Amino acid sequence: MATGTVATFEDSLERLDVGWTRTSPEAVESTLAELIREPAVGVALAESLSLPESVRRDPTPADLREATTGVTMASLAIADYGSLVLESTPEGAEQVSLFPDLHVAVLYESDIVGGMEAAFSWLGPRLREGGTDGKSAILATGPSATADMGSLVRGAHGPKTVHVVIVADDEDENEAERVDE
Repeated sequence: MATGTVATFEDSLERLDVGWTRTSPEAVESTLAELIREPAVGVALAESLSLPESVRRDPTPADLREATTGVTMASLAIADYGSLVLESTPEGAEQVSLFPDLHVAVLYESDIVGGMEAAFSWLGPRLREGGTDGKSAILATGPSATADMGSLVRGAHGPKTVHVVIVADDEDENEAERVDE
């Protein structure tokens, strides 16, 4: 069982009705294969992590429209809020995270910080380094929801469901723990 910042993040995800899975780096591909609903689109994960073969990489606009699941790497998570920092990439990570009904975000447990101050300390210099290249990031907290027109509607401006795969930094960890939304 996780303690400290990771446990706080998991508790925040549960409050947001966001499912989560903890797994080892070696099990990421099989974990994702169990979570995705096809058709699925995705962008490259961290160098040592693989997407399942069924996930379409470099998706076209038509692929994005048809996709049920989008898989991306999150750069950072904010434990107190259950928020994910999703950076823009030339491969289209923003679109992959926003268009499909299910967004599966992959995140190393060492990339989970406690609060906003730590997140901004990390994020500020990173975005400034992007200069005029238009580097940006989305801070996503749970599934898309709006009550602008009355009743709460999920998925109006993004995914209806979010699931976070937390990758253990300790490669000796072989057990996966899963909590569904």
